[in-house]
Amino acid sequence: MIITRFAPSPTGTLHIGGVRTALFNYLHAKQNDGKFLIRIEDTDQDRSKLEYEENILNGLAKLGMIPDEIPIRQSERHQIYKDAAQKLIDSGHAYWCNCSKEMLDEMRKEQEAAGKKPMYDGRSRNLGLKQSENTVLRLATPEEGEIIVNDLIRGEVRFQNSELDDLILLRSDGTPTYHLCNVVDDFEQNVTTVIRGEDHLSNTPRQMHIQQALGYNSLEYAHLPLVLGENKKRLSKRDAVTSLDEYLNLGYLPTSMINVLARLGWSKGDSEIFYMKDLLKDFRIQEVQKAAAIFNKTKLDWTNTNHLASLSDDEFIEKIRPFLDLKDISLESENDKKIILALRTSGQNLSEIANLIAPYFNDLDSYDTDAAEKFLYDSEEVLLFLQKKLSVVSDWNEANIAQILDDAKNNLGLSIPKVNQPIRIALTGNTKSPSLDLTLCLFGQDESLQRIEKAIQFIKSNN
Repeated sequence: MIITRFAPSPTGTLHIGGVRTALFNYLHAKQNDGKFLIRIEDTDQDRSKLEYEENILNGLAKLGMIPDEIPIRQSERHQIYKDAAQKLIDSGHAYWCNCSKEMLDEMRKEQEAAGKKPMYDGRSRNLGLKQSENTVLRLATPEEGEIIVNDLIRGEVRFQNSELDDLILLRSDGTPTYHLCNVVDDFEQNVTTVIRGEDHLSNTPRQMHIQQALGYNSLEYAHLPLVLGENKKRLSKRDAVTSLDEYLNLGYLPTSMINVLARLGWSKGDSEIFYMKDLLKDFRIQEVQKAAAIFNKTKLDWTNTNHLASLSDDEFIEKIRPFLDLKDISLESENDKKIILALRTSGQNLSEIANLIAPYFNDLDSYDTDAAEKFLYDSEEVLLFLQKKLSVVSDWNEANIAQILDDAKNNLGLSIPKVNQPIRIALTGNTKSPSLDLTLCLFGQDESLQRIEKAIQFIKSNN
């Protein structure tokens, strides 16, 4: 049975790069009738927080990635790691080292001066030291030969043992390091396949040496390409939103996030739109590319609009309802629902759509500055003409309104934007809306005329 794990550190909110890693682990396990596990690597007690752990687990749950076993925490397993360390000591695969920081710094300076790779030279390996408050436990790494990582994505990757120093397993205070915890937990959880970022590739031969020293079975590995921002640099909060919660709170659908993240480093012909059921059928970890993947906000917007479009009317209303609640908009009538559905394609995410819906339910307090500058300030004549014509319409419907808009264009000798955009801004505060005849219908005759008059007075006060 294939068993994969996602092993985040709860030192921050769930990063979209981490979600991609979790997703690939989940897909590989599930399409092989295996198990997907979560392990909380919280040995950094100064930075680890329960709120971040909850954020990670809740975020994955929102995307449908539920672990098959209760997540474990490394902070609760120190005795297991110490027992493994003792086994390494007893078998001669680990030794105590009392080299001071000053000694290590001098060692590295000498190596660099000689043009050598800075690394621990093993000077304490054969001294037979005992544990003390000044010692760390190091792995006795083989000094000759090589270790081969058979990577599911990258193929055969070779590391010379002479380039790997004797890494620390236990710190001077007795706490275990990442490498020891990682290896022991993978064994204890019966993990068969480790899927993680390529920044861990250099850790893999070191962890394989620990596995061999402990007598553990070797694992399968797959090292994913890094996720970069549109600037081709490693994705960071300085350059873009990186937290899953932030995207979900903006109204990007969970299915859209899964779709976009799956496409970071993987593709299937010319297909662009995927749901979880599609990925479980089509995804193959071996098909993931080696090159870095670019997270593109424009692609996310496009994908989300497609996923939104696939929702039924009832599904869309349920999805957008929480975003309308934030604006104190309650759907009390069929006409309210008609307004919502008329605007369902007006934005790229639910938050944006809710913002565009708000003027239909709330008083309009201001106009978009750029829109007003471009279309409103010199449009008094247009608004007065339309105000007069619209005020005498006896049957307020789209056809009659469309005719008046057409008459305005012809009588005033103006382009469609010069006629339509001032009305849009007067009604909604911006230049985005459904067709203008439908928009006027949705507002109703009285409210439309009131907003046109308000816009006329605004123009007068600013001229």
